[in-house]
Amino acid sequence: MALIQCNFFSKALMRTVPIQVVLPTDKMVFPGQPQPEEKPFKTLYLLHGIFGNYTDWVCGTRIQAWAQDRNLAVVMPSGENKFYVDNPVSNEMYGTFIGKELVDFTRRSFPLSRNREDTYIGGLSMGGFGSIVNGLQNPETFGAVCTLSSALILDKAASMTEYTDFLMDNKGYYESVFGDLGQLRGGNKDYDTLAEKLAASGEPKPSFYLACGTEDDLITPNRAFRDHLKALGFDVTWEEGPGRHDWTFWDTYILRALDWLPLDSAVQGVSSGHVTD
Repeated sequence: MALIQCNFFSKALMRTVPIQVVLPTDKMVFPGQPQPEEKPFKTLYLLHGIFGNYTDWVCGTRIQAWAQDRNLAVVMPSGENKFYVDNPVSNEMYGTFIGKELVDFTRRSFPLSRNREDTYIGGLSMGGFGSIVNGLQNPETFGAVCTLSSALILDKAASMTEYTDFLMDNKGYYESVFGDLGQLRGGNKDYDTLAEKLAASGEPKPSFYLACGTEDDLITPNRAFRDHLKALGFDVTWEEGPGRHDWTFWDTYILRALDWLPLDSAVQGVSSGHVTD
């Protein structure tokens, strides 16, 4: 399994940025097993949570091995703590970076499918928020959205009143990310509004896989968003189970998300972790 770290200049962010890519171009199978078909790879753009970076998913889960089994390319960017949305005031255009520029760059750089039905976006916590918003804003690109413990925190952000020293309780932080908090609901960062607009547009809608732990404080807004999507006619698969907002839950449910995606049947390749057939 090729694990590639790549740096490139982002016009959307006006700086050089790192990404990590899982690319199963070197997969070798045991004698008697079917050889992987040589074709452009289905691709999952996978977003990390707050306080994380582009290495989180490989360090915290077994995504690398599971992607190789399924002949899936996985692209993991860094989103800083910016929720993967555009902020024209600060020239931090993370939505444009994730939804357009990153897809275009990786498709030109690696053997990735350009088909909507082969292109997916997902993430955990803050990355779940980012994958929902960018999936809804770019339905021509992403055929499926898979999210774990999504940080659907717009109501919390809009209710902030204090400027504190701790990032997640600081009104100033949310203003730096989302702008005028009084305009959050109904705007282009509002996942409910984006879903409503897409449903009314008649454009193809991505399918959704949503999961959250029953001991996670975010389960209530995730359940509400699930119900909203279903009412709007989206194809939604929902799973919940014992778990908190942690890597134990995410390692378990990213595998369930991969099983939900329309990928190749899992065939383990030769590796240091799998030396017998």
